[in-house]
Amino acid sequence: MDRPLQGRESFRRCCSYSTLKSWLPVLSWLPKYKLRYLQMDLLAGITVGLTTVPQALAYAEVAGLPVQYGLYSAFMGGFIYTLLGTSKDVTLGPTAIMSLLCFSVVGGQPHRAVLLSLLCGVIQAAMALLRLGFLLDFISYPVIKGFTCAAAVTIGFGQVKNILGIQDVPHQFFLEVYFTFHNIPEARVGDVVLGLVCLSLLIGLMFMKSHPGTDDGSVYSRFASKLVWAVATMRNALVVVAATLMAYSWDAYGHQVFTITGHTTRGLPPFSPPPTSDTTSNGTIVSFKEIVEDFGGGLAVIPLMGLLESIAIAKAFASQNNYRINANQELLAIGVTNILGSFVSAYPITGSFGRTAVNSQTGVCTPAGGIITSVIVLLSLAFLMPAFYYIPKASLAAVIICAVAPMVDYRVVIKMWRIHRLDLLPFIVTFLLSFWQVQYGIMGGITISGALLLYTMARPKIKVSDHGALVMELSSGLCFPAVEHLSHIIHTQALQIFPPRSVVLDCHHVSIIDYTVISELRDLLRQFSLRNVKLMFSGLQLSILKILLEADLQGFRYTNSVEEALLQMEESVSLLSD
Repeated sequence: MDRPLQGRESFRRCCSYSTLKSWLPVLSWLPKYKLRYLQMDLLAGITVGLTTVPQALAYAEVAGLPVQYGLYSAFMGGFIYTLLGTSKDVTLGPTAIMSLLCFSVVGGQPHRAVLLSLLCGVIQAAMALLRLGFLLDFISYPVIKGFTCAAAVTIGFGQVKNILGIQDVPHQFFLEVYFTFHNIPEARVGDVVLGLVCLSLLIGLMFMKSHPGTDDGSVYSRFASKLVWAVATMRNALVVVAATLMAYSWDAYGHQVFTITGHTTRGLPPFSPPPTSDTTSNGTIVSFKEIVEDFGGGLAVIPLMGLLESIAIAKAFASQNNYRINANQELLAIGVTNILGSFVSAYPITGSFGRTAVNSQTGVCTPAGGIITSVIVLLSLAFLMPAFYYIPKASLAAVIICAVAPMVDYRVVIKMWRIHRLDLLPFIVTFLLSFWQVQYGIMGGITISGALLLYTMARPKIKVSDHGALVMELSSGLCFPAVEHLSHIIHTQALQIFPPRSVVLDCHHVSIIDYTVISELRDLLRQFSLRNVKLMFSGLQLSILKILLEADLQGFRYTNSVEEALLQMEESVSLLSD
């Protein structure tokens, strides 16, 4: 083969391998994998695994599903993200927010939750392939904070009934509040005591982790610090195991002191396609189309919130640990995880902030740590399911309350008030509507944010100053929603007064213009000409100037600066007076 052909073949191979690496990021770090990385990934994977198991069981309760569905949802992410993910820290699995959203859409029906995972995954993967990640930019920070604060309150208060051991409480938030307080006399003493003890232990261990003692450099001090950190990090697992042993001990002596989880399905979930139809209790078959119609707006909200939560976490830890992520690749990883997860009875998942923080703090080096975490979850499913029968619901409730409590961030309200008070409007709308229906809260917040954004576009700030001629400085781009506002100001301050005034439009901030604007400028130039005054443009960017010249506007004049435009106007006035 001659040299040119060899060169082209080599180039093709190089390009194809580069393309493959962009779709499979594992090929970028796996060839450079070291034994030291394996040690750190093992440690991180085990630590996160011991955190994942109790949290997954607890979040299944939030989703209204049998506890094993939390574990079904917790292991696929580790395998898929290792191949497709671009962050070394992110861990995928069930979270409090996604569990709440799932419950709000499927109402605790396992078959529908699994089908929802498939559909969410398809939507997320399609968004990745079509490069539609930019849509997430339209969900503003106040909407996110309003939703997360409301979700934390809803989830946290929803667990009070389990701390009290109260049964048959409705899930709708306002009814839940009423019946929880109404049924307090029926509270079980054992559940209340155990729940409060678990809460106290978890809060104490969280405080120990965030306020470590002083390290004097001695071997004993270093060992004690590491021991405290390890115990505090695995606090969820330790508290749930201790509570389970206590419940088992009382049960062995014939005393049903606590409300326990009860029967759980043993073993690994079967690998099979998710059901595309459902059967009601009276035998009526519900078709795929009817199920999708029942999902309603949830099919838009859940995929977007899952992507938003995971990408926000990935970006935060990438910035903290000095590496970059590929947002569209992250979308693909989450989408494929949800698609394949639906084949093992998982409900929709996303990135977990708490477990990702543990992963990062433990020193994980590559996404391979997720494989270890997934193996621990699979081992729990294979061998520990009988023990989960005795897990007290009060202990899982304590885990959930401590997990969601930091999400209630009252300081963000103060910051919004100080920086931009209008941001409080979408925050409050999202927060309040989320107690009625989670989807309505998010959609309402996005609608208010969009309206504020459109209003800002339609009413840009225009600074007007008098230098003999009026100088109007546009503070942003000029597109069709804003042109009527600009025209109104020019007419009221320059054309509809006597005598009419000349105007200089300072356009150095303008980087976009459209056909509607061109049409309005043509009319304005005609109005100025009829009144024997001038409309001049200054500071035009080259791309905008080219468009205006091609539009062939009658009477169009421009200068490089405002000063130059004012000077030309003065000279014109002098010539006319002479």
